[in-house]
Amino acid sequence: MSQIALAQVGWRNKVVLTPDDPGFPGKNMYDAAHDLDRRYKKTLLLMNSGSGYSDEPLVMAQDLAKYIDEKKSNKFTMGLLTSNLSSPLAGVASKYGNVVQIKGRGKMKPSDDYSEVGMMGDIFELGTLQLLNMMIEAIFRNLEVDDVFRLCEEEFEVIGDIIDANVQSETYTRLVDVLERRTNVYLGGRGTANEIAKMTGIRLFHIKTALGDNVFMTRGVNTPHPRAGDLEILISYSGESKPVLIWCDVLKKFNGVVMAITGCKDSTLAKTSDMQIILEEQTKPYTPRRFYTRAAYVLSPLPVKLAERLAQRGLKLPEYILSWYHSVTQ
Repeated sequence: MSQIALAQVGWRNKVVLTPDDPGFPGKNMYDAAHDLDRRYKKTLLLMNSGSGYSDEPLVMAQDLAKYIDEKKSNKFTMGLLTSNLSSPLAGVASKYGNVVQIKGRGKMKPSDDYSEVGMMGDIFELGTLQLLNMMIEAIFRNLEVDDVFRLCEEEFEVIGDIIDANVQSETYTRLVDVLERRTNVYLGGRGTANEIAKMTGIRLFHIKTALGDNVFMTRGVNTPHPRAGDLEILISYSGESKPVLIWCDVLKKFNGVVMAITGCKDSTLAKTSDMQIILEEQTKPYTPRRFYTRAAYVLSPLPVKLAERLAQRGLKLPEYILSWYHSVTQ
């Protein structure tokens, strides 16, 4: 959604807000609806929940439904991407908007064959990421609804080739070598890149925590000073973002290892990092990019590869152990 917020052409005054933003106009969705009703002609509450039982989106949907019913407002609608059409959240969203089903793993039992089922919610989350990205591009290009699926099919072919080329590469092997060590991991980027870094960080956290290591977001409230040998994964399309370059320099001063994912092979970040994955893409400034989704897909096998490497060493990490670290509040 940040691709909409950043785009300066092709949109008609679209504003993107999340409940975590300092500018969110209320302590809950019911309070915020009063201000949003006054400020905008149309507001969409867009939600993403595989189970349809996630507490925060369910409460937001219920709060907005209460406001719509009380005020008889026609300025609001809801959209939900979920795997569970019979969930409470799907029930509310379908009454006040539209629900799209994206099938995930279903009720598959916990596994340790991550190459087949992914890790945690990989299938659903990567699927929704791709669908939303292509929806944004279709809207930006003024295409029809059916074109969204055509774009998805075309892009999956490209992503498949990118994953094959990188997962079997020497760089990916070196990256798993570093992760296998007793090292802390730092991940970061700016804007959209930071959201992609968080996706990878959550998956790596479950494995590295089981090993006694930690995973941090750069500039996080609990991020400590790095140690020699620690790993940092940085994402930047341009490779010239000043904060990202500073993070790279800091870790290298501590004799850490920096892995860069960038869209420009001649960028400063690509040249100063120890390992690089280059995802080149030709786009005009302030238009939607596929770089970030591609980065998420390229990084998604990384926790899987680490788990497989540990299994080769005799340390199997069944998914129920990883799930134990996944707080019930998430």
